[in-house]
Amino acid sequence: MSSRHLSIALAAVLLSPAAANAQSTGEPWQIVPQPQASLVFARDGSLVGEIGRESRTSVVIRTLPKYVGAAFVAVEDHRFYQHDGVDLIGVAGAIKGKILEGITGDNRGGASTITQQLVGNMHPDQIDRRDMSMGRKLREQQAAREMERHYSKEQILEGYINQINFGHGWYGVESASRHYFGKPAARLTLAEAATLAALPKSPVGYDPARFPEKARARRNLILGLMADQGYVTAADAERAKAEPVVTVPNRGMAAPAEYFVDAVRQTLERGGLSLAAGGYRIYTTVDVALQRAAVDALVAGTLEVEQRPGYPHPTLAGAPNKIDALEGVVVAIEPSTGDVKALVGGRDHLLAPFNRATNALRQPGSSFKPFVYAKALEDSLSAATIVPDSAITIVLDSARNETYSPSNADGKFLGPITLREALTLSRNPVAVQLAMHVGLDSMAAMGQRAGITTPIMPVPASALGASVVRPLDYVAAYTVWANLGSVVEPRLVTRVEDAAGRIVYQRPPSIPKSVMDPRVAFIVRDMMRDAVERGTGGPARRAVPSSIAIAGKTGTTNDNVDVWFMGMTPDLVAGVWLGFDRPKTIMPGAAGGSLAAPIWGAMMARYYAGRTSPISWTPPIGMLTADLDRATGQPADASTPASQRYTEFFVPGTEPEPLRSVPWKIPVFGAVVAY
Repeated sequence: MSSRHLSIALAAVLLSPAAANAQSTGEPWQIVPQPQASLVFARDGSLVGEIGRESRTSVVIRTLPKYVGAAFVAVEDHRFYQHDGVDLIGVAGAIKGKILEGITGDNRGGASTITQQLVGNMHPDQIDRRDMSMGRKLREQQAAREMERHYSKEQILEGYINQINFGHGWYGVESASRHYFGKPAARLTLAEAATLAALPKSPVGYDPARFPEKARARRNLILGLMADQGYVTAADAERAKAEPVVTVPNRGMAAPAEYFVDAVRQTLERGGLSLAAGGYRIYTTVDVALQRAAVDALVAGTLEVEQRPGYPHPTLAGAPNKIDALEGVVVAIEPSTGDVKALVGGRDHLLAPFNRATNALRQPGSSFKPFVYAKALEDSLSAATIVPDSAITIVLDSARNETYSPSNADGKFLGPITLREALTLSRNPVAVQLAMHVGLDSMAAMGQRAGITTPIMPVPASALGASVVRPLDYVAAYTVWANLGSVVEPRLVTRVEDAAGRIVYQRPPSIPKSVMDPRVAFIVRDMMRDAVERGTGGPARRAVPSSIAIAGKTGTTNDNVDVWFMGMTPDLVAGVWLGFDRPKTIMPGAAGGSLAAPIWGAMMARYYAGRTSPISWTPPIGMLTADLDRATGQPADASTPASQRYTEFFVPGTEPEPLRSVPWKIPVFGAVVAY
């Protein structure tokens, strides 16, 4: 059929309603720039995510092996280099197929060239390829011919391989190559190129990750076509056919980091960088190994909680509404720089994309107590000071007869107890008494001095973590203990480069800011070391090799709604939270020590496996130590059992009275050593 006859046959459709109502927003024959993704890289340079409306990174076709473009030509448009944008031989075959379909029920398909496909995919507002009318076909053909008059075949093929959908929202061959095979398109093998060329026909049906056998069959068909058409030798095609179809895990990302990438986007947008244009290269602080360990520990740990006897809620897998499933957060920060090395804002970003690490506001429970104790130590108390763990009643409003009476999780009171022992065993009345002693305003100011940005209400319950915190900020505040009184702001992004390689955003490592006496911070951290060695944080200690020094504090809120473990090693500070987006009791007996601490421990154990142990902690200068009796807080003597004898640290002037007033008796009580 000649071009003239084809035009006469189709001319009438120009007056069809679809043609009459078409709204033009530009020239449908133009190859226009497409939205680009911004690529997000880990601290080791590996790819961990993308930010953008579409997952696409355009590439120059001349940078690719020749067989990449040839694979698409061989299967999609084998007369690509001969036609003028419309394949008249193919059109004739399509018309014949339509006639036969009417007679026999056959479906011979259409005859859209690569150029026509590009026109429709690049300008869907004008050429709607879902419209099966002949009017759409004619407009598409006219635009395709016009495109061929303005652009070379190489430019059209380049536009095509950068435009088409490869499934999962991945557009263009570069994005598809990275996600399916974990490599740039310039490194595609012949077999991989043919596998990608199978996808324009059906991105779902020939998905190599989901249906490797179907993908293999079509790949081998394409390899045969490439050999028949002279693009590759028969021997090369046969070797490629023998290769298995292998895709990479995590959609080609070095670690599952969707929540981290979301936090990066938030950070840059708040910093004034618009990501709408796309095409940026974003370099971040995430540590691939630690991120993987954090994700694996949270996923496994929450699943284990769901499988416990008596767990009363739907599981994540079984909950019709995912907001009803147990959720969690893990954040890990390098305290010397503020670099966020891992951030997990939930169990599954696809099912529940709300980023709890950056956006949730949750009560920290008893994990807030170290800030109360730090203020008490600043107020001249010591870790050996005796405070009664007993029932107390605080009048909140005498006119309304409102009172507050904190109790302990075990329902018991231990009587007179040292501050060290009270924090180790997380005794609530002691923390409230300390807050009242130093002043509720001073307690709140201490937390905010450390970097907690959310309001801390000056009420007794805040001593037990009743005021909400944001997990990322809260973990950053805990760097005050690791840094001996200095805090750092969290840093997620180191620099951003535009498409030309120019740096458009840069942030140096955070500089620790001193907010607390280093000696006070050391003592509180040492008390938290005891809390994991002998107290509520024991599950974390048991999970991590003994060669790694750790310290930390559990947190559990009223009615077992929120559970936490906040902990540190000499080179990491990390926090774990579990709870529900719509707060409710997790399960009877739920506690930070039994639910969150094991997740923290599992993450750290995996991360440090095979690594050199970090240098352990040493006291700052200007401190005193003495051997004390754990039960009395007084200097140990010859009658003190070994199990009760321990070394305590003091800011000079806060040591027990016998050590101050009778210095010549010090050797009787045990050595006092100055640092």
